[in-house]
Amino acid sequence: MNFFDLLSMIGGLALFLFGMHILSEGLEKVSGGRLEKVLENLTSSRLKAVLLGAGVTAVIQSSSATTVMVVGFVNSGIMKLSQAIGIIMGANIGTTITSWILSLTGIQGDNFFIQMLKPMSFSPILAMIGIIFIMFLKNEKKKDIGMIFVGFAVLMYGMDAMSTAVEPLKDVPEFTNLFVMFKNPILGMIVGAILTAIIQSSSASVGILQVLCGTGSVTYAAALPIIMGQNIGTCITAMMSGVGATKNAKRAAVVHLLFNLIGTAIFMIVFYSINAFVHFEFLGYAANKMGIAVIHTCFNVAATLVLLPFANVLEKLSLMIIKKDAEEERQKEEQAAFVRMDERFLSTPSFALEQAYSYVIKMAEITQESLEEAMNLFFTYDKEIAKEVERKENLVDQYDDEISSYLVKLSSRNLSAKDSKKLTMLLHSIGDFERISDHAINLVDAAREMNKKEQSFSSKALEELQVFTQAIRDIVGMSVDIFEHEDVSAARQIEPFEEAIDVLQKEMKKRHTKRLRKGKCTVEMGFVLSDITNNYERIADHCSNIAISVMQLKEEETHAHEYVDTLPKQEGSEFDLRFHNYLKKYDLP
Repeated sequence: MNFFDLLSMIGGLALFLFGMHILSEGLEKVSGGRLEKVLENLTSSRLKAVLLGAGVTAVIQSSSATTVMVVGFVNSGIMKLSQAIGIIMGANIGTTITSWILSLTGIQGDNFFIQMLKPMSFSPILAMIGIIFIMFLKNEKKKDIGMIFVGFAVLMYGMDAMSTAVEPLKDVPEFTNLFVMFKNPILGMIVGAILTAIIQSSSASVGILQVLCGTGSVTYAAALPIIMGQNIGTCITAMMSGVGATKNAKRAAVVHLLFNLIGTAIFMIVFYSINAFVHFEFLGYAANKMGIAVIHTCFNVAATLVLLPFANVLEKLSLMIIKKDAEEERQKEEQAAFVRMDERFLSTPSFALEQAYSYVIKMAEITQESLEEAMNLFFTYDKEIAKEVERKENLVDQYDDEISSYLVKLSSRNLSAKDSKKLTMLLHSIGDFERISDHAINLVDAAREMNKKEQSFSSKALEELQVFTQAIRDIVGMSVDIFEHEDVSAARQIEPFEEAIDVLQKEMKKRHTKRLRKGKCTVEMGFVLSDITNNYERIADHCSNIAISVMQLKEEETHAHEYVDTLPKQEGSEFDLRFHNYLKKYDLP
């Protein structure tokens, strides 16, 4: 092997790793956060967790990415440690799919169809299709599919370049003797672990081993312990992601390490104990790509079958290693009210966006509860409920700061056009939800002042306020549902509702003026009523903004001012009919 062969091998390795990177990134984008939602909504079934972990990892081609997601879930309090264990086990099985794809390069035969099964035969076709998708199609989803095709082709060309470059090594005695050293199981495990830890991908390191097997110099005796070590080395990514995380998140990373360490230890002890008596002949044979894939899969499936019944033991071991303390209990109490967004998710932008979206939904629900409690204070004042509204307003402010900061960081990442639109929608919507929460505090202040001065509305004003309050309750409830379900059809009903509320506010003021002239109400209570109705009207405005943001996400051309200005409001139009239906529904007594 000369200097230029070495350069070819390095170049092939670079292409191989780059291809795997863009393949994984393309798959992650196409999934659009849906796979992560499946993980998040996981049930308590451990078997289902294993299957889901395997499925998600097989799709995104990275057990490290799946495990980091799980650590992030546990860190955020979205997932329990007990749920994470099954997914981590499944991820180890799912990652073996890569070695099976790479093993196809070893298919032999002159038949045209058998030849076409070889990745190097169909990779050029995928590469051309991918380039056409990327360069000539405008659809973002198809561009991402193009990235997947190109990534796979680059990966395969990299692997072929490495295979060609290392082929002369089979005639180099020093290289052949090197793998005699690896027959020592402990040394082989260490080498496999270090290689995988450096490139942070067991799929990539197994692929490199499969390339070296092409020289015919690597026996199964040398390959087997290296594969075992590769499973341990892949834990480094999860361990690194646990740095600075909550103790439960660290425990999830520890479980991943324990699973691979214990699984490897059991496998090695049992296998080599039997070999001491049986002497497996295949250990002396030259390893091939298919054999590497078989060993990789068999080990991970066997380790999962053996350790799954002892998942609770792994959890207890992680609790023994990462012990509880007073600080953790305090963090647990804080987490019950507010959960910080995990920056580990930023490495998978579409998933990070789904997480941000779920957090905005939580923020919206807290805002809705806060407003409901604030409005009820005008009919039954309660000092503790007033304090609860203030506590929730502080919580909404925390969500606003946290999500805004997170979305700004996310905006610098490589987002698809669709995800960019969603990010913009979220930034606009959190501002509207935060302002609604501020108006809830204004209402609390008004109710507190009335209670302090022992003031009350006339019975007629109270009846009218109940109707107006119900209208606000309904439009806010509709807006939260529209946001959560991205319901464009329902979003179109908000604008006529908002305009009906404008009319309702004017009618309330008109009626109060009449009562004032008749001496049935005081000027001071008029100011209070005006303050309440002004806050109600502004809350409706923010609901309109939220609905339009959802429409902007789903429709190509929807701009707030233009949309409102160009609505067909003539008599008999759909807008007009809805507007009058709302006026009729909330007709003042």
